[in-house]
Amino acid sequence: MFLQRNRDRLLILGLVFSLSWTPVSAQDASWKVGLAEAKITPDMPVVLSGYGGRTKPFEKVAADLFVKVMVLEDGNGQRGVIVTSDLLGFPAAVAEPICERITKKTGIKREQILLNSSHTHAGPAISLRSVPKDSPGEAQRTIEYTRQLQDKVVEVVVQATKRMEPATLAHGSGVIHFAMNRREFTTDRIILGVNPRGLADRSVPVLRIDGADGKVRAILFGAATHGTTLGADNYQLCGDYAGFAQAYVQEKHLKVQAMFMLGCAGDSNPYPRGTMEMTKTHGKTLGEEVCRVLQTKLRPVTGPLRIAFAKTELPLQTLPREKVEALAKDKRHPQNYAAGQMLAVLDKGDKLPTHYACPLTVWQFGKDLTLVGMSGEVVVDYVSLLEKTLGPNQLWIAGYCNDVFGYLPSARVLSEGGYETRGLYSGGIGVFDPAAERVVVETVRDLAKKAGRQLP
Repeated sequence: MFLQRNRDRLLILGLVFSLSWTPVSAQDASWKVGLAEAKITPDMPVVLSGYGGRTKPFEKVAADLFVKVMVLEDGNGQRGVIVTSDLLGFPAAVAEPICERITKKTGIKREQILLNSSHTHAGPAISLRSVPKDSPGEAQRTIEYTRQLQDKVVEVVVQATKRMEPATLAHGSGVIHFAMNRREFTTDRIILGVNPRGLADRSVPVLRIDGADGKVRAILFGAATHGTTLGADNYQLCGDYAGFAQAYVQEKHLKVQAMFMLGCAGDSNPYPRGTMEMTKTHGKTLGEEVCRVLQTKLRPVTGPLRIAFAKTELPLQTLPREKVEALAKDKRHPQNYAAGQMLAVLDKGDKLPTHYACPLTVWQFGKDLTLVGMSGEVVVDYVSLLEKTLGPNQLWIAGYCNDVFGYLPSARVLSEGGYETRGLYSGGIGVFDPAAERVVVETVRDLAKKAGRQLP
């Protein structure tokens, strides 16, 4: 919960839970859970994603990368699939074919599938098309790796559906302190830097899944800061802090599947950052906090599971050609890349798109927990915006779900400027209009109401 919405105050956001707690016995379990995972570390020299200045493939594997799956089924047979991954993010062109294949193989509908990525900047690029800056060989290896990745995600989901076992669910929340707002205000512009007074979501939501024997089977946890502890000079593969946090939790809880789901991290970086040692330290810090939360009295999560999903049309800015040309010439402007794409469309005599279809989803777990899955690189403002419209309690907000198309800025961020206003960089062309904020919030509220959350 925000202490205050003023950006000049340091904010610590957290999920707020009731102090009352009633243990749930295995005999009372109405859930079934299936788990599976697969290593997705590239076995070929592919380029890394996240930083445009890299000029060569990775050189070393510092830690393996994984895709992990949790299939949840309530007492009525309603299923939901959560896929987490040590990747920068699934663009729609990669995600939607995966979901279509899962549906064909399992019967699970598209709206029941949530894909999330840790947004590590030390992972492989994924794409099904050639990228101009890559050599033909590099582009082909990226495409080949992406196809292999799609196959593995589908296979792991199918495996998980075949391993359904009785389970109980419980949740709680902790806090980390290395999430730092990165929108640093200078005399003439906003840079990617360090802003201790800026907004940051430091909550650590945790979902524990116990088997019929009462032992922990899986732990789903989150945080909300970029996977950028390592910079553009890094050529070692790893899941950044989130990957090391999962490894830490699994070391402390043997035979448990630890899964990480990224939150509204669009305008946050780890602090400090820059070395592999810092990456491991942040991972240990997060892992220790998750383990601490697991020792507290968690709140039981009951069913039914109700899922509401929509692809809502978010408005894009309508810019005159003169403005687009000016932005395309200004190499320092965050919207330079988007403007270049827009100018190419105009030069062909085509019209610019006016909207972008953004997937949004709400999962309602009985009356105990609401999970909001947002697409894109979501800035932290949406935490307070959704807390206000949905109520702050029993609320888990995740970003980077289903389609990482670019940044999803708030109206405030758009008015201030800065890197997070850069627009669409995957699967779309344009820059979001400030009215997109209202559309997002209203859509999420409608979905939450449909899913059964009690609204204020």
